[in-house]
Amino acid sequence: MKNLWKLYITFVKIGAFMFGGGYSMLPLLTRELVDRLNWTSEEELLDYFAISQCTPGVIAINTATFIGQKRGGFVGGALATLGVITVPSILVIIIASMLMRFWQLPAVTSAFHGIRVAVAALIAVVVVRLVRTNVKNLFGIILCVLAFVTVAVFGQSPIIVVVAAAVTGIVAGRVRQ
Repeated sequence: MKNLWKLYITFVKIGAFMFGGGYSMLPLLTRELVDRLNWTSEEELLDYFAISQCTPGVIAINTATFIGQKRGGFVGGALATLGVITVPSILVIIIASMLMRFWQLPAVTSAFHGIRVAVAALIAVVVVRLVRTNVKNLFGIILCVLAFVTVAVFGQSPIIVVVAAAVTGIVAGRVRQ
C-alpha cells in the first residue's frame, strides 16, 4: 500500500509541473523516475513515451498509466493516471473560473507568453534527448531527418510516419541479418 501511495504522490508532483502537455513531461519523468527513484531506465521510459504517442489519448496520461501498471499492476496504473491528472484538473477548474475576469490584464497575457516560451524550451530538451538516445548511426540520422521533414514540411500524419518508420526499421533489420 505504501508503494502505491508513493506512486500516486510521485505522479501528483509530475502533474503539478506539467505545463504544455506530454512533451514537456519527459524531462520531469526522467528526473523523477530514472534519476531520482530509479524505477525505470531512460530507454524504457522513452519506449513508454513512444508507445503513448501512438495510442489513443493524452500522451501524459498514457505514459503515467504504462509506468504505473509496471510498478503496481492495474491499481498502480489507475493511481498513476489519477495522480498525473489531479493537480491539472484542480487548476483548470480554478483558472477557468477566474480567467475570464482577468484575461485582458497585461500581466496575465505576459505570464502566458512566458509559459509558452518555457514549454518550447522543454520540448527542445525532449527532442535533443530523444535524438541523442535513439539516433546512433547514419541510417538513424536519415530516418530521423526524413520523418521530421515529412511531418513538419509536408504535413503528413505522425501516425503514418511512425508506422512507415517501424516498417523501415524491420526491413533494415532483416537486411542486416
